[in-house]
Amino acid sequence: MEAQLEQIREQQKDSWNKFSPGWKKWDSLIMEFLHPIGDEMIKLLNPKENESVLDVASGTGEPGISIALKIGNGKIIFTDLAAGMLEIAEENARKAGIPNFETQVCDVSELPFADNSFDIISCRLGFMFFPDMQMAAKELARVLKPGGRITTSVWAGPEKNFWVTAIGGTINKNMGLEAPPEGAPGMFRCAKPGFIANMFKEAGLRNISESEVLGAVNCGTDETYWSMMTEIAAPFVAALSKADDSMRAKIKKEVSELINEKFPDGNVSIPSSAFVIYGEK
Repeated sequence: MEAQLEQIREQQKDSWNKFSPGWKKWDSLIMEFLHPIGDEMIKLLNPKENESVLDVASGTGEPGISIALKIGNGKIIFTDLAAGMLEIAEENARKAGIPNFETQVCDVSELPFADNSFDIISCRLGFMFFPDMQMAAKELARVLKPGGRITTSVWAGPEKNFWVTAIGGTINKNMGLEAPPEGAPGMFRCAKPGFIANMFKEAGLRNISESEVLGAVNCGTDETYWSMMTEIAAPFVAALSKADDSMRAKIKKEVSELINEKFPDGNVSIPSSAFVIYGEK
């Protein structure tokens, strides 16, 4: 891996490990939010008894745990770059009574598995953070068995994901942050329709499909929204760490006003949109 990509990978590993306590704290709300995406992925994969599964960028364990509940005596391996996230996934898998699983800290671009190892691969909301996405797609295709199924998901554009732009746009407006380089890892890096589908095709996958899945993050209040986003979202936390107390208070006030203007009834349920992409080897 090139030195620049390796540096990005190490930064991401440190970041996800650092924020794993926040993800554990907010796991219930976030998993409810992401449930429709996982459901669509599982429907497309159609897991069967005794199949072998690789769940990539597992985070706190979903949709891998839900898939594992459908494969009986089959085996699932949860993988992530961050050991801190996998510790939560392991705890959640044990709570769910998954009988046959293991966790593996590894990089998706250098998977420690033999060719043609898995019937199913799932990767929810990971691709946009991979330093080299094409290399990742080729590695995933390599370890997938002939006839195996793979599905992933990525966020659609910012105009359809106010739950990101409400705080992100307000921070940028107030702090004038420099935009990341084009193509750099980030939430909307894969938002163009067909982007991941084309990558799957280049990796040699077939029977590729793409569908849009709508959802909503049910925060309830603007305060809950602010607390969650400033405890799980590394880019926003990094930006706010450069703000003094008065600037941070100003940003928080403006975010609150923006949220309450959008949801005047006091029930903060912020819509989202993601693409789910499916392919076969």
